[in-house]
Formats: sequence, structure tokens, C-alpha cells
Amino acid sequence: MIDPNQRVVITGIGLTSPNGNNLKEFRQNLLNGVSGVQHFETRYMGKVLAGVCDFDELKYQKKKKIQISKKKQHVIKIKEIRLRPKIGDHDFETKVNNMGRKFIQEGFKLKVTIMFRGREMSRIDLGEDLLNRVADALEDIAEPEGKTDLEGRRISVYFTAL
Repeated sequence: MIDPNQRVVITGIGLTSPNGNNLKEFRQNLLNGVSGVQHFETRYMGKVLAGVCDFDELKYQKKKKIQISKKKQHVIKIKEIRLRPKIGDHDFETKVNNMGRKFIQEGFKLKVTIMFRGREMSRIDLGEDLLNRVADALEDIAEPEGKTDLEGRRISVYFTAL
């Protein structure tokens, strides 16, 4: 006879209980008088009932390895500063020396983008000169990564800390 304190869960697929994980195991253990529920002594809670089910150690270890590898991943975060070719000196100083330096010192990569509008597209050399000014302003803490390429109406350069 089944103890009323035991818990039996019947799912659409089969049966999961302390007596077994399928109907055949459950019936056999039930006929043999095996309950599968034992008293278990814990440090903080005293005696509790515990049921033992099948435990796939390989699945558990694989899941733990994935969690540990995710913890060890280092995500590179990028902050962007957008400039226009005809930016004023004070605005340039504010964006590059204040914001840009702060981002690099906090450990971010810095993306400097020069945006062109209308007739400014005919003067791409102004944008390249501006990127050279940015590189000169940040040369003590960062170096440019890669070349400057025109992508549509923008030129972008990434800077990484030294």
C-alpha cells in the first residue's frame, strides 16, 4: 500500500516518482515494498524526506562547463563618438579629450565616426584630417586599429588602449 505522504507525479509521457522513472520500475518497486523516500539529515533543517531519482552526471557536468565558460568570457564593449567635418575647436576638445579619454580609461574600445552630409561628401579629405587630429589627441593613451574606410556617408576608426 502506498504511503499517503509519498508524492507521485504522472506526466503525459510517463511517470516520475521516488519509486522509479517509468511505469515498469514503479510497479516492480511498489510490489517489492520499496518506497524510495528516505529520511535525510541536513545541517540546518533537521530531518527531511528525500527521494532519489535517476541523475545523469554527464549532463550536469556539461551544463556546469558551459556556465563556467560563459563566466570566463570577456565581452569587449564599444563606445562611439560621432563628429562632423566642420566641428568647432571647443566641441572637438569636449568630445575627444573629455568623453573619449574617459571611455578608454574605463576599459572600453572607442569608435570615432565622422559623418558627412550633402556637399561634405566631396571633401572627404577634411574627415581624414579630423581623424588624424583625433589620433594625435589620443596618442598617449590609445592607438588606432586598422585603416579608415568610407562606409556610405561615414568614416570610422576604432581606438584601443595602449
